[in-house]
Amino acid sequence: MYDLLIENIGQLLTMEGPNRPRKGREMGQITVKDNAALAVEQGKVAWIGSAEEAHSLKASRTMNAKSQLVTPGLVEPHTHLVFGGTRENEVALKQKGFSYLEILERGGGILSTVRATRAASLEELVKKANRSLDRFLSFGVTTLEAKSGYGLDKKTELKQLEAIKALNSHPIELVSTFLGAHAVPLEFKGNTKGFLKEMEDLLDEIKSQNLAEFVDIFCESGVFSVEESRAYLARAKEKGFGIKIHADELYPLGGTELAIDLEAVSADHLVAISEKGIQQLAESKTIATLLPGTTFYLGKDHYAPGRSIIDCGGAVTLSTDFNPGSSVTENLQLIMSLALLKMNLTPEEIWNAVTVNAAFAIGRGDVAGQLAVGRPADFVIWDAENYVYVPYHYGVSHTQFVFKNGNCVYERSSGYV
Repeated sequence: MYDLLIENIGQLLTMEGPNRPRKGREMGQITVKDNAALAVEQGKVAWIGSAEEAHSLKASRTMNAKSQLVTPGLVEPHTHLVFGGTRENEVALKQKGFSYLEILERGGGILSTVRATRAASLEELVKKANRSLDRFLSFGVTTLEAKSGYGLDKKTELKQLEAIKALNSHPIELVSTFLGAHAVPLEFKGNTKGFLKEMEDLLDEIKSQNLAEFVDIFCESGVFSVEESRAYLARAKEKGFGIKIHADELYPLGGTELAIDLEAVSADHLVAISEKGIQQLAESKTIATLLPGTTFYLGKDHYAPGRSIIDCGGAVTLSTDFNPGSSVTENLQLIMSLALLKMNLTPEEIWNAVTVNAAFAIGRGDVAGQLAVGRPADFVIWDAENYVYVPYHYGVSHTQFVFKNGNCVYERSSGYV
């Protein structure tokens, strides 16, 4: 007897396939089972078959999906989850035409959040981030990467990583990334080398306390150069961390090429990626993590060339880039719509980007992003009859139920009384 049987599934996206990220044309292929059913035992998928075959099965609990869509839980591969304060006061500056780097030079941007994060207690950071995790869950996310990077000193960076660890009681599985090299704080202005040494000195403690799996850096004009980023990430890799890079967001510095050369698991942003970078991604193991919500929120017209990256044979994933300054949303479904409308990705490519590829981009390719017998039963029952409808109908949540390890961890009420 199974623990749970989900019957009468209209469309079931299992996303099964090769045990690696989907690249190029593969991203246009998905596994769809019509009129399906799914059984769960001890938190794992135990059986997948037809609705007709399900009639002969027995389960402690049966749930009728009412001919709706069922997919793996969404995977969110790039967030700045833990931070203090908010930055709504910067909206007026942006409306006056101040650029991201100009706001940073005025003490705003990241530096504003740094002040608030340093002032916040561990408990305050955990409470604030927990509310955001609840929102992510309501949009169908079951696995999420969370970065530090708003401390820019040893004490606060560790505090952020400890907050992420404290959030492990939340239903969403968290993957932690150390982004101490997010910006140069005021006390190290003119001494970038000294600051990077300060962050590098944290790596052994972070590793020994198991506070992060990945190390990231903001490789950008006015922040950290390609050469500085190479040395820093090479050191992190030597110490056993996976590596990621904020690359080519504003200017084509060559961050993508650096990510590929260092075999980073992902190169993130890539709005200003070079043609050379696009071509090299296709031949690499590095996944392009694209963040259309940031482009949208900053009021820019030029989105990362996801269409070109896929057409050239690269692997793409999508993320909210949730943060207090340039993408203030936990709605990954909205990001799916932006990818459809602004980046010209197909629905099939989008679903691969927010499940399979996103899982591989945070080191969870073996346990998240796919539904197959023996894998964790992380799945979403949608208020939609087919997978195309979710990115098509934008700006709302289509989530009906979210399951993590076979347990229902979110249910949207009808709202009627």
